[in-house]
Amino acid sequence: MALIETGLIWVAYAVCLAILVFIAGIFVFIYQKPGERVPSVTIVCFITVFALLATVLLMPVDIALVSSTVDRKLGAKKDWANPDAVDNIKMQLKIVYYTMYSLDAVLCLLVVPFTYFWYEEYDEVATDEGQQTIGSRLWGAFKYTITFIVLVLALFLVGFFVPVAKKARDDHRDLDYFKDLLTENHGERALTFSIGILITLGTVLYCLYTAPGLALLPLTLIKSAPMISTPQLAASTSSQLAQNRERQRQLEGRNEGREGGLDTRDQRELESLVREERTLVRRERLAAENSGEGHNFLVRVWLKMEALFRPVKLLAGLLLVVITLIIFASMLITCIDKIKNSVCKASCGYLLGHTKIFNPINWLMTLTSKIFPIDYVLFLLLTLLFFSGSVVGIATIGIRFLWVTLFRIKKGKTSPNAMLMATVMLTLMTLALNYSLAMIVAPQYATFGPQTFCDRPSHHPDQQPDCSNHRKAVKLCSERTENPTAKLVCTPSVASTFLNRITVNFPFLGVVDFWAQFAFLGIFLIVFVVMLFRVPKLDEESMDDDLREAEEEGLLASTGRRFGATWQDITGRAKGVKRADYGALGEDGAADRGTADHGEEAPVGTTNGGEGRDSNW
Repeated sequence: MALIETGLIWVAYAVCLAILVFIAGIFVFIYQKPGERVPSVTIVCFITVFALLATVLLMPVDIALVSSTVDRKLGAKKDWANPDAVDNIKMQLKIVYYTMYSLDAVLCLLVVPFTYFWYEEYDEVATDEGQQTIGSRLWGAFKYTITFIVLVLALFLVGFFVPVAKKARDDHRDLDYFKDLLTENHGERALTFSIGILITLGTVLYCLYTAPGLALLPLTLIKSAPMISTPQLAASTSSQLAQNRERQRQLEGRNEGREGGLDTRDQRELESLVREERTLVRRERLAAENSGEGHNFLVRVWLKMEALFRPVKLLAGLLLVVITLIIFASMLITCIDKIKNSVCKASCGYLLGHTKIFNPINWLMTLTSKIFPIDYVLFLLLTLLFFSGSVVGIATIGIRFLWVTLFRIKKGKTSPNAMLMATVMLTLMTLALNYSLAMIVAPQYATFGPQTFCDRPSHHPDQQPDCSNHRKAVKLCSERTENPTAKLVCTPSVASTFLNRITVNFPFLGVVDFWAQFAFLGIFLIVFVVMLFRVPKLDEESMDDDLREAEEEGLLASTGRRFGATWQDITGRAKGVKRADYGALGEDGAADRGTADHGEEAPVGTTNGGEGRDSNW
């Protein structure tokens, strides 16, 4: 029975990994620039994103496995869960965790930097002329990667020899939990220190990118439907373009036979009309692209479905607003709880012995963990929400050094080196997310899950008390349980033990990680409140001219007119746009300048300037 139960839990993890393969592939495929896809960059980014998500989503498996050893109704260990069986489960989890954490560190600090330099070393001209070989390119990339190799060695050496903080243990000698957290194994301590440093670095990025991204994500969904439909945009743009060109033709007609050309006022007006024409042509092309013109049948069907589901996006955005606010409240509650009730405050990184203030997310996860894999599904969605917030934050802010923008992350327009930089940042942010989910969002769930113990006196020190006739004495496990027999039943998860080991052995890291959560909450609140009254303008500075002009014309406007635009996008017909004929058509059809003329654009103020004014735009 035990083998079947643990086997099913690992099968659930395997199914989750299959989902993560799809998610990591979609992320890399969507953001990479199609014309600049490099196999090495694509593979490294995919593996890195997959590995870091797999590390975080190992936590529910960890909780389910250690909880499977306890009969929750009686608050006692199951018959098969002897100490050797429990230790075997913990050892399996420890091996998987240490492997995944080590893989994340190697990918982040060595593999991704080497791939970055490998890409930058490529010289197309030198390769074509035979001056650059694979060996020279490998050596060039390796030279720059040596710095990162030295950094990794330094991290492990410092972690290997740095002394651990024993003040918490000395101050709480009665708490066995602290004694178990203080590591004496130097290799384990080195890995703990290295991952702790990466988590702390990631926490900085987590505050700067994930916090605003999490606030922007639901509001972006709510405000993403355009006020004007694609057919109406195309019709109105065509009408305005015809008016513009007719007015230009009238001004140019005045220039015929005049020695001095146009006067100053007409010249200024003509220049303004030329600039407006460029904007209208760009907008016309944007409308054509959005309507699927020039694309195959599947793309046009996708655009219709996208228009059909805009109301669903609005409802999803409203639901995400509620969820993110609940998450915000849960994180704030845990932070306050840690400040008030931590057993050792800053000396152990604000380790919380027992949650004393109601936390809605923690309560929900603990409740659903009684029926695996419901909690796994919720944890997966919660992780993907934070991950999506991180991606939105990077796409909005860009990759910066202080106020200087180094790279822009855009759908379908991200260069390979920008993808690698974004992948490193996502790795660090996801490691910080791992800490935040386990220690802040749902601490009780992440530590003991639904495990219970019988809070009655035991006849013998090594014997579990019997609660068969005292079900009210069955209580949830916690680190600060006063009953000494609880340690015979309650088994903390390997994930929580590892993360608590970082904060207890290296309190400085724990203090920084803890107080950074308040920075996260503050940034989230500021961005959320500000964006409630503003339309999100993601990547505004680097948007192409089409999207910038569309935004300036109010394509992302109030909710009141969005559903009418949605219906017009579904039907493909515009409403309320009058198209007029401007001027009489001559034999050559010169009045229809939007379709008839496609020559070179002439200088402003000349008589033949109407020939193909949209040819270059």
